[in-house]
Amino acid sequence: MSSDGSSQIGVIGSLALSVTSSVAIVICNKYLISSLGFLFATTLTSWHLLVTFLTLHVAQRLHFFEPKPIDAQTNILFGLLNGTCIGLLNLCLGFNSVGFYQMTKLAIIPFTVLLETIFLNKRFSQSIKMSLMVLLLGVGIASVTDLQLNFLGSIIAALALVTTCVSQILTNTIQKKLKVSSTQLLYQSSPYQSAILFVTGPFVDKMLTHRSVFAFNYNVQVLVFITLSCLIAVSVNFSTFLVIGTTSPVTYQVLGHLKTCLILSFGFVLLKDPFTARNILGILIAIFGMGLYSYFSVQESRNKKLESKDSLNSNDSLPISQATDKEGTPLLSSKLAGLDEENGNLPDEEKNSKNAF
Repeated sequence: MSSDGSSQIGVIGSLALSVTSSVAIVICNKYLISSLGFLFATTLTSWHLLVTFLTLHVAQRLHFFEPKPIDAQTNILFGLLNGTCIGLLNLCLGFNSVGFYQMTKLAIIPFTVLLETIFLNKRFSQSIKMSLMVLLLGVGIASVTDLQLNFLGSIIAALALVTTCVSQILTNTIQKKLKVSSTQLLYQSSPYQSAILFVTGPFVDKMLTHRSVFAFNYNVQVLVFITLSCLIAVSVNFSTFLVIGTTSPVTYQVLGHLKTCLILSFGFVLLKDPFTARNILGILIAIFGMGLYSYFSVQESRNKKLESKDSLNSNDSLPISQATDKEGTPLLSSKLAGLDEENGNLPDEEKNSKNAF
């Protein structure tokens, strides 16, 4: 099988894992919150991340993957940023109406597109932008009901929006720039994400629920569902980093809205939640938008590959003196690096990065 075919199978697998695990954990947490009365979502998230770290630690001890060190400043800041955005999203839901919270989540896609365009010089075609607008329209029709604004809630929503977009862009950028896998990045950052939520979670939850997580009655059924939620969360966290790393933050958000449509559908089928013609119309429009986005993304990806192959073929047909420097520079750098390494003149940073492997 070709490398392109293997890559596509890997992407499809990561998307399927993300959807399946996310829907499963929503159903589990809905029962935990609605039926068992465990309302402490932020504290529960800190337990999710702690169990994720412990699971990955066991996995690396069993040599399922090789850990790769990341510099402390990047690791700590990234972990704290991720933990902060989770806490802010929970506060956003607590201080705003459900409709305004859904609007905040819908705003993540256009704001991510804006940030990537300004700071990463990434270009999105008109076809992609149009398909995203159709998607957002459908999800908005299906999920946004009431829109009640308040000053504090709006400030929290804005902070949640910014931190979420930046953290997801960094998740993709760090994996590519530092050449670390999703597993390696999650393993290194999850302790810091868990730590900030572990410390702030009880205060955030008490502010939102007016109850203490320490005074809750932890019977056997509650403990079973908390354990189940934490185990499913390992898959959710892993697939989140995997999807963002193998695709893009925008694609991950598109996938998130697919999950929203599936959760609304499962809620109607399994939990008998109310379902209206407006929900059905919105879901159908959203699915149509997702189809357009997938089609245009695949087409553009194929066109880029064809263009790169044509460029390589044209370079091969030119005399060496007329070939572009695009491919020549890395090759020259690697040769010089090889000579330096033989002479023992590698910089300390490069020696350390090689020892990490």
